[in-house]
Amino acid sequence: MNILKVKGVELAYDSFGNENDEAIILIAGLGTQMIRWTDSFCRILAARGFRVIRFDNRDVGCSTHFSHYPTLDFDALATALMSGKRPDIPYTLDDMSNDAIGLLDALSIDRAHFVGRSMGGMIAQIAASEYPERVLSLTSIMSSSGNPTLPQTSPDVMAMMTKPAPNPFEDEAGFLAHSVSFAKRIAGTGYPFEEDAYRALILEEVQRAYDPGSVGRQIAAIAVSGDRRPRLATIKVPTLVIHGVDDPLFVPACGEDTASIIPGAELMLVDGMGHDLPHQLYKVIADGIERTARRN
Repeated sequence: MNILKVKGVELAYDSFGNENDEAIILIAGLGTQMIRWTDSFCRILAARGFRVIRFDNRDVGCSTHFSHYPTLDFDALATALMSGKRPDIPYTLDDMSNDAIGLLDALSIDRAHFVGRSMGGMIAQIAASEYPERVLSLTSIMSSSGNPTLPQTSPDVMAMMTKPAPNPFEDEAGFLAHSVSFAKRIAGTGYPFEEDAYRALILEEVQRAYDPGSVGRQIAAIAVSGDRRPRLATIKVPTLVIHGVDDPLFVPACGEDTASIIPGAELMLVDGMGHDLPHQLYKVIADGIERTARRN
């Protein structure tokens, strides 16, 4: 792992493959760290002739945290947004998109293929619309367009996502039970949920960095990003939208809407996939990313 300072923010990253190959930058989702893009997935892409870069978004992992900001008040956030006021938040998805571009600058990479999952897909969408000269292709996975008329996440899923988890250093068993329960709820039905592997992954994240307030701050960044459809309509790079048919967090209509707005976008609906990326689908997802990259 390496750390680079990008416009005042430290970003932790690592890289797979030949540094002279075209770059793919992988952007993680809400509250999750770069290791959610597993080593094996990164190696699959690198073996296809790409330099694969994954990094911790600001406020997670080993990148700069914004813990000095007060804990998010969801009611106050909703009230401010409904009244048309700008809530007081530490950063936006645009700032996070600028982080990704700044990381490319720091690595002397002119252009890259952007791949994002969930919130990371939103960040990648913004990069493709705001920095067309820097983005070679876009793959948006299990994400959405911000269209306010789309079906919303079911209340039980939202409640599970926003409910505070026990402190893992005080109650590891409670923390694991809380995290596993949510992961099972949003997983797809087509592939077995590998609980032992998931437990190991989230404990590795805890050891890298534990900041329970970061999820709320990133939810706020998503909330203020609003409707991205006008931005999506300007994207001209080859685009693939991948979405799980079983996704309960962002239902398939969210992926369909995204693909319908981006000119020429390909939509890939995956049976049995939820809001997760089981290893059985690594090759299928990598095939789509590579196919989209080669369209450039």
